[in-house]
Amino acid sequence: MADSVFIQSLLRAAKSAAQALCTLLCAGTLSLGGAAQGEQIRDIADFAGIRPNSLVGYGLVVGLDGSGDQTTQSPFTEQGLTNMLSQLGVTLPADANMQMRNIAAVIVTANLPALSRPGQQIDVVVSSIGNARSLRGGTLLMTPMKGADGEVYAVAQGNLLIGGAGASANGSSVQINQLAGGRISRGATVERAVPLRLSSDNGLLSLYMHEPDSATAQRVVYAINSEMHRTVASAMDGGMIEIQGPLSPNERVNFMARIESIEVLPIQTRPKVILDSRTGSIVLNSSVKLYRAAVAHGNLSVVIDTTNTVSQPGALSGGQTAVTSQSNISIESQGGSLHLLEGTANLMDVIKGLNALGATPQDLMVILQALKAAGSLRAELEII
Repeated sequence: MADSVFIQSLLRAAKSAAQALCTLLCAGTLSLGGAAQGEQIRDIADFAGIRPNSLVGYGLVVGLDGSGDQTTQSPFTEQGLTNMLSQLGVTLPADANMQMRNIAAVIVTANLPALSRPGQQIDVVVSSIGNARSLRGGTLLMTPMKGADGEVYAVAQGNLLIGGAGASANGSSVQINQLAGGRISRGATVERAVPLRLSSDNGLLSLYMHEPDSATAQRVVYAINSEMHRTVASAMDGGMIEIQGPLSPNERVNFMARIESIEVLPIQTRPKVILDSRTGSIVLNSSVKLYRAAVAHGNLSVVIDTTNTVSQPGALSGGQTAVTSQSNISIESQGGSLHLLEGTANLMDVIKGLNALGATPQDLMVILQALKAAGSLRAELEII
């Protein structure tokens, strides 16, 4: 009897424990499902000093199939070839007239990533600066890549990869994409590292925001201090945050990696409308709001009708036949009916309301500016 009571007590305890575990798991699932997705600090900010550096160099591409520079029209190509040959121990006569079509002068550009070390390889972009028709099949000769300080940080060389294609025959030609430029994957070798200074002598690190914003900077400071369980970060302004880090290089790397992985819930972006007057493109972000408004828009068209008439003089009058032009100019206005735009905070509804007007992109630019002036469009207009 005592054993039966003991077994029943164990069963009841196990059942209670299982119910409690199920409750905890469900609560954890709900809390995880309801949590808002944030962005890591590495996606919205960078530490001071960690930045890429631009490199540029002048070089020669050889091995072209008659599609290179015309040296008579591109004297710098011949000069560059003469200098290169002299460095290789080949001396040309002063009156040498080189007529070569298998060589082209190019500019080589690259971005040196942060924390690059000698021996690492980077991609380069090669672009023709002469009148070469195509760089397909060419090979870039050894080209020193210099930084803004004039020092050589990498050396580029290799075979070009051209993404375009073209052909011509009997005066007809066809071309797809660009033939006067290409890339060399891992075509440059780093020869010198860029001096890097991450922190001051007392271990102070600076964090720069990609898009300066005081509210986002405040959230980043709060997230860092909460993660470290002490006050290590303080905002200098909306674009820079100072963080007290360790002095040891190894501990500093671990400290920076921990900060970059912290998640922050960003502030909603400011409503903005981008108007490209050259191409007629209009871009709206998700924060754009449209309040109720009535819009009427009509198009004006100017019609010029020119009629040519011949004035024939009478017989034996001694006059000359003359052609006269008569132009009739009229302005036609297409009446625009009044359209009601309902107020909405949803981007898709804003797009549907603007499309209902049936206006062209150029007309929409004018309408958006008018809505902004009337106070119905809550967004910043930027014309590029």
